[in-house]
Amino acid sequence: MQEISRKKIFFPLTPAFRNYLRLYEREVKLPVSYEELRYYEYGFPLIDKDGKDTLWETVVYPQNMVGQLHAGLKRIYSIFKAGGDQAAEEHLHIERIDYCTFGNSHPFRIKVVNNYNEVYDYFYVKVADASRIYGLELEHILSPYWMSYLIDGNTLIEEHIAGVPGDQFVTGYLQRPEFNPKRIAKEFVKFNERCFVRLLGDMRSYNFVFDITPDFDDVQFRIRAIDFDQQFYEGKKTLYMPQFFKENRVFVELAMQHLNAEVVKQYQQEERSLIARRLKVQRHRIKDLRDVIMTDRVSLPEKIQQLGDELAQHYEDPVFSKCRTMGEIIERSLKRLLVKSLR
Repeated sequence: MQEISRKKIFFPLTPAFRNYLRLYEREVKLPVSYEELRYYEYGFPLIDKDGKDTLWETVVYPQNMVGQLHAGLKRIYSIFKAGGDQAAEEHLHIERIDYCTFGNSHPFRIKVVNNYNEVYDYFYVKVADASRIYGLELEHILSPYWMSYLIDGNTLIEEHIAGVPGDQFVTGYLQRPEFNPKRIAKEFVKFNERCFVRLLGDMRSYNFVFDITPDFDDVQFRIRAIDFDQQFYEGKKTLYMPQFFKENRVFVELAMQHLNAEVVKQYQQEERSLIARRLKVQRHRIKDLRDVIMTDRVSLPEKIQQLGDELAQHYEDPVFSKCRTMGEIIERSLKRLLVKSLR
């Protein structure tokens, strides 16, 4: 059984990291902060359409705060989605603000509705934890997806990543006859490899979603991480491998049933090759990020040593054991991809 730290330490953003985020236009002045959202009067449980507790609370604010607060949240949405163009704000309204006490990040989720057509969208307001933002950056650079997020001081704004949560996919979608189990198994193998290479931890089924796309002759699947709280923080190697979480056992069994060892290795190599290609394309940005992260403190010394030793044994590469920061470890992990891709 995997053991995740019960309370992950929050790490502040260093001046060097803020300079990096400013350079790549991630830092802007926002009209509402995370701290301001904490001044709600009361909350009540948010129940889903099946009558189950979602572990979120819908929160209610004092009447004298609501007007200014909602106007600020609509402004954040226009900055986030329309580059600051305020024209759309007149026909938007904030329908609901939810707060989650589950997990480490305690986010607020904002529901924004278009008055003309009742189409809605979400965004999240969180504490700007350095390891989480490193996770967002690495996802942006190394995954198939562009990530939208902004920071201001200690406030982080994140986009909503649409998809079917992995745990709900297991109970409501996995057995659908039109879904090819081999394609699901293939995507889980590739997702497992992506997480391990870039050291994104705690990818239990409720921390990723399935993006389901009908194709002309089949249904395609992509798995997307939605929680970046455990970016290279833990010391145990297997915490960065989704295959070892009991919540993901059904996907492991699917892979064992439908894929042989040679095919698994093929998919792993394909994913590593894609990551290496993205590294080359984004080489200037990844170098700037590397320069910041190499000396940043985003974990504890004993965890860094443990992870370095375990990866040294896994890869038969003693350089990992000599790493003294998580930045050095992730650099070594990514450098191995580039070296192999040049052979």
